[in-house]
Amino acid sequence: MIEDIKGDKEGVFIPIEDWARIKANYPDIENLDIELSKWEQELIDNRLKAIDENSERLMDGKVLFEELKRKI
Repeated sequence: MIEDIKGDKEGVFIPIEDWARIKANYPDIENLDIELSKWEQELIDNRLKAIDENSERLMDGKVLFEELKRKI
């Protein structure tokens, strides 16, 4: 973790070997800075709004996966 003089997180250091593995598994990773289309942004905005309005319905990921495993 790279921090500024105040201790705020600024970034991370990834060894080149790890970066090579990441790129092998996710070949488009360097293209993630492209802008979303309008419909994609609206979809995300609507989902975030629904989460904000119904935050009591959120469930911890571990709990959710454990519940799903029990139902299988």
